[in-house]
Amino acid sequence: MSFGTKFRLALRRAMRGWRVRAVMLGLVAMAIVVVWITNELLTQRLTDDTRNRAEVRLAFYSGNILSELQRASVVPTLLANDPTLIGALNSSDYSQSSQRLISYVDEIGAAGLMLLDRDGRAVAATNREVLGSNHRQEPYMVQALRSGDTVFTEVRGISGAYQFRYSRKIDVAGRPLGVIVVEVDLNQFERSWRGFSDAVIVTNSGGEIILATEGRWRGLAEAEALEVIAPGPAIGKALLSNESWRSLPPDTFLLGDSVMRQQQRMPFHGWRMTSFTTFAGVRERVNGVIALEIMIFAILLAGGFYLVSRRANLRTRFFQRESAELRRLNNALQREIVERERAEKNLQVAEQTVAQTSKLAALGEMSAAVSHELNQPLAAMKTYLAGARLLLQRNRPDEAVASFQRLDDLIERMSAITKQLKSYARKDGRDIERLDLRASVSASLSMMEPQLKRLNIKVQRTLPRGPVYVDGNRVRVEQVIVNLLRNAVDAISDQGDPHIEILIAQGDDAILTVRDNGNGIKDLESLFEPFYTTKSPGDGVGLGLAISSGIVADLGGRLTARNTETGGAIFEMRLPLAGAKRTAAE
Repeated sequence: MSFGTKFRLALRRAMRGWRVRAVMLGLVAMAIVVVWITNELLTQRLTDDTRNRAEVRLAFYSGNILSELQRASVVPTLLANDPTLIGALNSSDYSQSSQRLISYVDEIGAAGLMLLDRDGRAVAATNREVLGSNHRQEPYMVQALRSGDTVFTEVRGISGAYQFRYSRKIDVAGRPLGVIVVEVDLNQFERSWRGFSDAVIVTNSGGEIILATEGRWRGLAEAEALEVIAPGPAIGKALLSNESWRSLPPDTFLLGDSVMRQQQRMPFHGWRMTSFTTFAGVRERVNGVIALEIMIFAILLAGGFYLVSRRANLRTRFFQRESAELRRLNNALQREIVERERAEKNLQVAEQTVAQTSKLAALGEMSAAVSHELNQPLAAMKTYLAGARLLLQRNRPDEAVASFQRLDDLIERMSAITKQLKSYARKDGRDIERLDLRASVSASLSMMEPQLKRLNIKVQRTLPRGPVYVDGNRVRVEQVIVNLLRNAVDAISDQGDPHIEILIAQGDDAILTVRDNGNGIKDLESLFEPFYTTKSPGDGVGLGLAISSGIVADLGGRLTARNTETGGAIFEMRLPLAGAKRTAAE
């Protein structure tokens, strides 16, 4: 063999070796890029998911507190007009007053009731230990005597926990007789918050912490409280700083711990609620995916090395080391199989984790929907219960029976709503029946009647004389109408002359129109999207119109909205007439 031939063969082998090295280096570079991109995207996605769940929980916590405060705020007004208590203050005979307050406390759900005479002496109370004590200098006594309305006070007790009270002056013909005090137990929410991976605080208008999952935070400003104990240990987990968390946004770090801070303003006396949520588990999940990718690239590199070795073995199969090399390749193949089996097991674990996350997200959405749809029947039940109690006290049992019948109807409706929510994923249409749209409007107005009367809202109905039959489910159709009425009430609550117009027309379809004289809709495009709302935090989660639009579409109809020239809003629901072919509309 000539020298030139040997040189060409050597050069060819060298070029082949450089090509293999280039392919391997390219695969390593690709692995680095993919791992880096995966770390950035997946970390951001899981961080956003944690933030969204924290916002939903914060809205839920705030709504519970506001609901408790609103429920207790009406109690002083009712008790200030109680003839028995007024008579006791006039006659100074308090022998039955404490027993009467005790009979009220379970019914209204207050933490405690106390009746003070004009000198501030406790003459009746659900807690008999405070009878005879003097409260003349207490803020709830002084402010109630100065004001003609119900006043709210917050005072820090000896134990460090805050006490929240509503108080109202009891007077006859302008002459003050005493003060009724209602104690609200908001500390119960602190105990329920500890069951989640959040540290929660509520501050008043002065920035002072009045409710907190950590008792040492009460009475301090937020900055001072975080110097006492960091949010991580307050949640119950000793979080350690990790250099790998530097890929997260800067606002996720607080005092060295991986903690996210969320704040929401509560529409009550300038209160604010703040939560601190840990990122526990996010880094582990990201590392699991990255480890899986690294394993895949390692398998590819192993495969590449295997192919190179195989070619080398083919070139040397006539040499004496052929059998030893084949055994080595067989061992390498066995290791490859083990690595692949391990990768498949890790992939199954990752798939199970993603499936569990999807289930938790669906559960959060379903919980928000149930809370939203049951809120109105619960509020109506509270009003009917209070009315029935007053009717029984005034010896009007017949009218009270009517209130109990409405309560029974509301309970049946709530049961139907929960059954309907279970069947959201199974749209089989077996609950379709023929119903009169006019009757659904009347039933919905009956449910909204207490709220309409309380706000002095005029309702004008224009209904056909004959029935307007459609194919649908009674509870779901009434659910849509109640949501439309409730949005109209929220839109006109600040108007001087609020009124709502309801119109039913019949043509090719049955058309229900709800018109209000509010300020109209600012963003029509996002109106029917889930969790879109223009209400203040705690007043709504933005699911009503999204659910209503889905219900109407399932029934083959369409729900639309537009603004009027005068500034109000019009919602229009179109449903096929009974017997017509139903087609789901987007």
